[in-house]
Amino acid sequence: EPAVAGTTVLTLPAVTGTILTTTSPKAGNVIQVVNATYSTTTNTSSSSYVTSGLTASITPTSSSSKILILVSFPCTINDTQRQLSFTLFKNNTTNLAPNNGGQLSFGQLYSESLNIQGVGSLNFLDSPATTSSTTYTVYFASTNSGGSVSMFQNSLTGTITLMEIAG
Repeated sequence: EPAVAGTTVLTLPAVTGTILTTTSPKAGNVIQVVNATYSTTTNTSSSSYVTSGLTASITPTSSSSKILILVSFPCTINDTQRQLSFTLFKNNTTNLAPNNGGQLSFGQLYSESLNIQGVGSLNFLDSPATTSSTTYTVYFASTNSGGSVSMFQNSLTGTITLMEIAG
């Protein structure tokens, strides 16, 4: 109802708990979420990692925060007996992946046949220890005797989500 002249009292129900504020979040609370998409076909025959174009940046509010990175992307192997490897770089310089079988990657897709399509995904919890803008980008490579591999073929869309988690 519209306000009327005089005194109005609003009574709220009694509730217990803590209200999240950006000035004093509890450890583990999500402070902010950034999401980006990308859908331009990107190809490579290189065995060295190249950017896929799928990228997002976040500016942590505290140097004790962690960043949870969630990524999903379509990929295609265009030649027979080829392997597509994918990883995640921070600020386009630091590969965040573990060493998988002598290769720094989050995963590989291998094909015995021509034109195999799939979906790659990864998640990673980073501790950037900064309040400066930090960029996370998916990189990929053709890591088995060259051959063409693609991301986002036919304008399929990949997504990257960054979540700042209070430390």
